[in-house]
Amino acid sequence: MGEVVGAGLLAHVPTIVLPEAVRRELNNGADTTLVSGLHQLRREVFDTVEHDTVVVLDSHWATTVEYVVTAQDRRSGLFTSEELPRGMQRRPYDFPGDPELAHLIASKAADHSTWITAIDDHSLPIFYATTNLWEFLGAGLDKRWISIGVCQTADGEDSVRLGRALGEAIAESDRKVMLIASGALSHTFWPLRQLRDHEAAGHEHIYSNAALQADLERIEWFKAGDHKRVLDTMPEFLRYRPEAKFMHYLMMIGAIGEEACTAPARQYGEYENSIGTGQVHLWFDRPEGGFPPANQTPTDPDYVRQTGGAGADVPAAG
Repeated sequence: MGEVVGAGLLAHVPTIVLPEAVRRELNNGADTTLVSGLHQLRREVFDTVEHDTVVVLDSHWATTVEYVVTAQDRRSGLFTSEELPRGMQRRPYDFPGDPELAHLIASKAADHSTWITAIDDHSLPIFYATTNLWEFLGAGLDKRWISIGVCQTADGEDSVRLGRALGEAIAESDRKVMLIASGALSHTFWPLRQLRDHEAAGHEHIYSNAALQADLERIEWFKAGDHKRVLDTMPEFLRYRPEAKFMHYLMMIGAIGEEACTAPARQYGEYENSIGTGQVHLWFDRPEGGFPPANQTPTDPDYVRQTGGAGADVPAAG
């Protein structure tokens, strides 16, 4: 029987793969703590906790008519970002996939009134919400990594249903799985003509004070293990445009028990700005006895969790 052995809401922001000298230039001489935070997370979790597969819930990969899970036997190549090619250019990646788990996830779609397809095409594009975190947390370990995209026609309830299918599939497998919800908190960029005045990490550069306070409030709820409160206040949080309507988190929490999950977060590094957006690394350790099981009761297709309307507002960067 498989299980989730750890889960995280992690920042993949492009700054983390820039040379240190460039990072310091952007941040008034100081390095971003998002880099040291990932190094610490690697040492304390990914190098020490036994796991077979990492599933990345990728907030940059927006599908349209279904959720898609990668099912290649291996993914390798050189990644250049179409969005930020000056900062992310020809970066190598190479890791095994997990076709068996991918197809098992896809097989659970109908049970949860959703649509999931496993795709094994080696020409399928990859996104830096996956590769940037693999560079820090997966390189050299040769663990299986797969990704699931957000769906731009989905809403919050659809995202939770995907998570339920994911959690059920993991439980039926023999895999020990790390889940990564790869994406930001509030996610509004400064306009281009103002952007370069707001590249440093300080809180004063978050796009608005209201967005800053909403992020900090939720970080405290995460640290208290109050996932129910985060879910209950999603309509309020959507006013601050969390990345991909926070679907990366909703998919993750759907897999580990939704409101029943009380796992507290450990923070790695500081909460930081990235050209207006809120970035943080939060890790939820496996509780004693494991995470609560995903809701395996067939979902009423007419029920919609109050987490926002259909149509994902999926910003391109972050």
